[in-house]
Amino acid sequence: MSVNSPDVNLVQTNTHEYDRKSERKVALATMIGTAIEFYDYFIYAAIAGMVFKHTFFSPAGESFAVILAFASVGISFLFRPLGAFIAGHYGDKLGRKTMLVLSLVLMGGSTTLIGLLPTYASIGLLAPALLIFLRILQGISAGGEWGGAILMAVEHAPEGKRGRFGSFPQLGVPLGLLLSSAVLVLMTGVISPGDAFLEWGWRIPFLLSIVLVVIGHWIRISLDETPVFKEIKKRKVETHTPIKNLFTQHFPILMLAALLLAGTQAVGYMTTGGFIQNYTTDPNGSIRMDRPTMLLVVTFAAFIWLIFTWLAGGWADKFGRKKIYYASYILQLITVFMLFPLVNHGTVFSIGLALVLLSISVGLACGVQSAFYSELFPASIRFSGVSIAYALGSILGGAFSPMIAAWLIAKTGESASVTYYLAAMTILSLVAITCLRDRKDIPLDPDHEALQRANPFSWQKD
Repeated sequence: MSVNSPDVNLVQTNTHEYDRKSERKVALATMIGTAIEFYDYFIYAAIAGMVFKHTFFSPAGESFAVILAFASVGISFLFRPLGAFIAGHYGDKLGRKTMLVLSLVLMGGSTTLIGLLPTYASIGLLAPALLIFLRILQGISAGGEWGGAILMAVEHAPEGKRGRFGSFPQLGVPLGLLLSSAVLVLMTGVISPGDAFLEWGWRIPFLLSIVLVVIGHWIRISLDETPVFKEIKKRKVETHTPIKNLFTQHFPILMLAALLLAGTQAVGYMTTGGFIQNYTTDPNGSIRMDRPTMLLVVTFAAFIWLIFTWLAGGWADKFGRKKIYYASYILQLITVFMLFPLVNHGTVFSIGLALVLLSISVGLACGVQSAFYSELFPASIRFSGVSIAYALGSILGGAFSPMIAAWLIAKTGESASVTYYLAAMTILSLVAITCLRDRKDIPLDPDHEALQRANPFSWQKD
């Protein structure tokens, strides 16, 4: 509970105390890694459509180069499960903090090196090969980043505030988009417009990642391990085979959690991860909006996303996790059918309205996600559970959604086919949340493993 005395600025739980300074440190440490992860993703996704189709994949031909560029966006997702397996195994055995620091360094280092790569014109096929290799390293690091970040936040949370604390790392998603969009607006509109961006300007956003890594490493290294994991080590209840236990005892939960994430990922990544920017700014397309204007629209949508992510965390504590999820996916389903009619209208207002509506729905899901996923799995395999569920959901939903959208439009010539694809992914997630129980009041500590394992499905009785 909160202690309201003016002389005592503490938040008391049944096992530990937090002052406001500690809360801010948890917020910063968990938020910055996720922000770097999504800054890296959004920078790559946007530049892949604008630049890499020319500088790395042009020998494949104009149409296929676009598909290859978006495929390179998705290839890293295929390696997220590997990163999730590694980080989950050692995160459940060695601790959340250790894996968070390692994943941050690998992520930022890989992104920085992309900014130093020679192009196809300089070294031929070795250029796209090196690009794909660095994308694989990004995927491995991202596989452990999200799970570690949300557990550092949620397992540090005071009683009744897991939704709020869980929203901290999720704020990194729109923050990463805001930062990447702002950097791209500066590079394409001010510092290196036109051909200069294609020649050298695209490298700067990748190189800036090293600054974020240094700041993030400094903040994370000073953060304490979570109270839940300290209790696991103290009581020596960690499992020696967390991955095996996860797949043998919790496989249905794992797959439902992956499907739950897939709908948000498909819409979030496809619309803000490069496809819409490329679709609306294509000089051969029907809309032909200039890139700086479109990036400003995306930046505004990201700000809306951030606000609703923050609000959803508090609402999840007040109203429950499932109600927020239902609101998110019902709004998302409605908006999916409005997306292309609004975008194809071709005005700044219509495109902005489409992205804002989707940002509200995605923000609601993001805000509740951390707490809900943390409450799905027992303490001893929690890192493995949330990391692998996230990695699988990313593959099912976000990995190739820009590529699938580009392929569908190339194949059918109509944006309606993309609408049906996004609607199908949203419905899958609605089915998944209907099958899962809201467990917002369940204890997370290792003393309650039996309770954490019991009755995860909505049709089961207490």
